[in-house]
Amino acid sequence: MGLRDDFTTQLKSAMKAGDPPRVSTLRMILAKLKDTDIAARPKGVAAVPDEEVLAMLRGMVKSRRESVELYRQGNRADLVAKELAEIAVIEAFLPRQMDEADMVAAVDQAVAETGAAGIRDMGKVMAALRARHAATLDLARAGALVKARLGG
Repeated sequence: MGLRDDFTTQLKSAMKAGDPPRVSTLRMILAKLKDTDIAARPKGVAAVPDEEVLAMLRGMVKSRRESVELYRQGNRADLVAKELAEIAVIEAFLPRQMDEADMVAAVDQAVAETGAAGIRDMGKVMAALRARHAATLDLARAGALVKARLGG
């Protein structure tokens, strides 16, 4: 069963359970997915693959995290809570992210594999990390670790 089926199954169960915030978030995900599919049609793609769906979900989480910060600055606890609830629903569909220790190990492995010797090799290391761990690795945090590891 793919992510698309999972979204609709979860939506149906949330509707049956009478969980309006979850229903709202799942409908938002499905609407965003439909927009993503429509945007891909000129490329000859009827439905984007799961990798692109995961990227879309990560983007949704990122924009909500930015909103949370702004709402905190504006002392809007009600909106902070709403955004955090949406983040929780969206993240349930994402693969578990690597913890700090796993991330350091992945960075060390990528540095060793690419033979990176200095900061100029950062692009090669990041490409290796993206190829192997794109779904489970926060590339922004990994970038900082790579930079520190290569002496940047």
